[in-house]
Amino acid sequence: MERAVLVYTTWPSIVEAERAGRDLVERQLAACVNILPGMISHYRWQGKIERAEEAVMMVKTRASLADAVGAAVKAVHPYEVPAIMVLPVEGGDPAYHRWILQEAGG
Repeated sequence: MERAVLVYTTWPSIVEAERAGRDLVERQLAACVNILPGMISHYRWQGKIERAEEAVMMVKTRASLADAVGAAVKAVHPYEVPAIMVLPVEGGDPAYHRWILQEAGG
């Protein structure tokens, strides 16, 4: 049975995140995209500790579309190695779950 998943990714600006998120919904790769601005990240990159202000994007989609979502994100993402993680959905409202499956890939 098909399952819903969340694809987590981060963007350097809300403008880029919104552009990419709208494209994912228009292409029916996602039922919904939530964008959370104002995240601060601290990470190690190429041997140095870095700090960045980013926007988080949570993509609600079908498990079978997760790879396509990841490819679409990588195609337009400005980072050399963007954060793209697929998170399983455990539980939740059955009607909402059905809506995600209907809208993503529908």
